Amino acid sequence: MPDPVIRADHLDLTFQTGDGPVHALSDVSLDVAEGEFVSFIGPSGCGKTTFLRCVAALEQPTGGTLTVNGMSPDAARQARAYGYVFQAAGLYPWRTIGENVTLPLEIMGYPRKERQERMRRVLELVELDQFANKYPWQLSGGMQQRASIARALAFDAPILLMDEPFGALDEIVRDRLNEELLSLWARTNKTTLFVTHSIPEAVYLSTKIVVMSPRPGRITDVIDSPLPAERPLDIRDTPEFLAVAHRVREGLREGMEAA
Repeated sequence: MPDPVIRADHLDLTFQTGDGPVHALSDVSLDVAEGEFVSFIGPSGCGKTTFLRCVAALEQPTGGTLTVNGMSPDAARQARAYGYVFQAAGLYPWRTIGENVTLPLEIMGYPRKERQERMRRVLELVELDQFANKYPWQLSGGMQQRASIARALAFDAPILLMDEPFGALDEIVRDRLNEELLSLWARTNKTTLFVTHSIPEAVYLSTKIVVMSPRPGRITDVIDSPLPAERPLDIRDTPEFLAVAHRVREGLREGMEAA
């Protein structure tokens, strides 16, 4: 078998604060294979985002090991191994959507012609190719998040890190973006790590679901999804979907009781 794209081995992270140490992650071990869509679900403060930030070299673990594409997270960052989509779209209001998407390419020194070609390609992927010259304030919240995803895809990194990108959106828009994200993942085959608080979202999107306990964040269950790759929204009414959702819910409950 090929080596995993992401491997965490007995990962720990403790923050030192004025009120004493805060144990954010404890003994986290996980392998993520190429092309997987892995969701992380758990109560607030359980270390879901902290784990993503460790992968992105935004936080430094205090114990265990973590590799990304066989490298340290910092080396992977320098190799541009991932794109990161945050909870808020974070678009600059004075730049058009196209200019927001090309911003990381400008910073990386891509020539103008290639920046424009990549911008057009990723905006078409997220169905915003008609909005390149619009400003963020002219787009809905859901469209802004799609632009944020396009920006993360612009330099074609093999890994996509997504920190609860749809959490602030209403259910109808969220369902639509879940469908679009699943289609996008199928077309690009990006290895995707996705943080969510929504059980239906985690079950609908994922090939693997990682259930985490309250702080200190530990993995209490890893569920390989039995669902087919093709997933219309009404799959959420099937017995197979509901069985996985039940297992996730039970894992969350057991983690809370053990905390």
